[in-house]
Amino acid sequence: MARTALGELTAKQRHIVTAAYLGWTLDAFDFFLLVFVLTDVADAFGVSRLAVTWALTLTLAFRPVGAFAFGRLADRYGRKPVMMADVLLYAVFGFATAFAPNFSIFLVIRGCFGIAMGGEWGVAASLTMEAIPPRSRGIVSGLLQAGYPSGLLLASAVYGLLFPYIGWRGMFMVGLAPALLVLYIRRQVDESPGWHAETAMRAPGTLAVIRKHWKLALVTMAFMMAMNFFSHGTQDLYPTFLKVERGLGVHGIGTINMAAAVGAILGGIAFGALSQRIGRSNGLVLGALLAIPLVPFWVLAPSAGLLAVAAFFMQFVVQGCWGIIPAHLNELSPPEARGTFPGVVYQLGNFLASYNVTLQAGLAAACGSYALSLSAVAVAAAVMIGAIAYLSEDATHAELGSGIPGGGPQENRKSCGGA
Repeated sequence: MARTALGELTAKQRHIVTAAYLGWTLDAFDFFLLVFVLTDVADAFGVSRLAVTWALTLTLAFRPVGAFAFGRLADRYGRKPVMMADVLLYAVFGFATAFAPNFSIFLVIRGCFGIAMGGEWGVAASLTMEAIPPRSRGIVSGLLQAGYPSGLLLASAVYGLLFPYIGWRGMFMVGLAPALLVLYIRRQVDESPGWHAETAMRAPGTLAVIRKHWKLALVTMAFMMAMNFFSHGTQDLYPTFLKVERGLGVHGIGTINMAAAVGAILGGIAFGALSQRIGRSNGLVLGALLAIPLVPFWVLAPSAGLLAVAAFFMQFVVQGCWGIIPAHLNELSPPEARGTFPGVVYQLGNFLASYNVTLQAGLAAACGSYALSLSAVAVAAAVMIGAIAYLSEDATHAELGSGIPGGGPQENRKSCGGA
């Protein structure tokens, strides 16, 4: 089924999917670089590891600003030009991180990077989901979201292979590479068929749309908060856990995280495709429930090899849930604000979870165990995801192509197991 669905894509649609996947991959790559060099940055600036976690928190906290600003621009002026501007901006801020002269400037740059990072996902997801046939939406959703663990895989490889030679500043210099993606988007990507200039100028403002659909906005924000605790709670401090609590070196940490990233990529694609058959809500419930029994193995496995296996399967189900999200949020979105609404509710949920790293580091310091801290957040997030997904509406077969107010998921919902 997945091969057939992908076979339906035209050459132009494949270019859109490729650009969106690479945009999210390179965005995530720059974010995860800091996860691997957190201790090194702390040593370089003479601050604690806990202090450096605030850089991750700031990046996550400022992402809603970017989602709103770039999403609003995309609804008004088109998806393609805004995506190009956003990719260029996050590449510049990633590169600038390498030249931070002190910790204060470092924090400012990472906050600015968060604004650019927050804009990419919503614009790229709306461009992609509006451009492809409905039958392809599940597998493409998984492919698109696989960009995030692909970024983790790339960061793991750069850390494991290059860090001993180029150091943490050199790793961030590599962050300028995404700027090349702008050339590809300009030459190969068409504007979304769901965006029309004349309709965009008459569309209501995003805040008006959110006020009209406030119940949907609140539920999706709470859901995305849990989703972000689920992903960041199982990824961001895991390298630190492996280094500090399990005593592993650069090679071991890089290898385990590469295994996790491969599992995440495969899980996102598998669950995205599966959700086209069983519905988005059912797919989310399944992934959340499968994660819970994996948690003890994920933190307590006795050897590096078994930790790699556990990390693979843990991220298979965590990012399996995430593989459903691009399609799920766009299908639920009011059509007149699809460039903004999915990204804003995603990033507002992300903002509510932005304290995760500092929270987990604080819990680990208080209880003396990163394993316990990571486990508590992972289980709590999985339970919340499963509960909200089970009770929520499902819009798996919504029409996204028209981009005209009055049509779309509000009139085309089909229940697939949610209450």
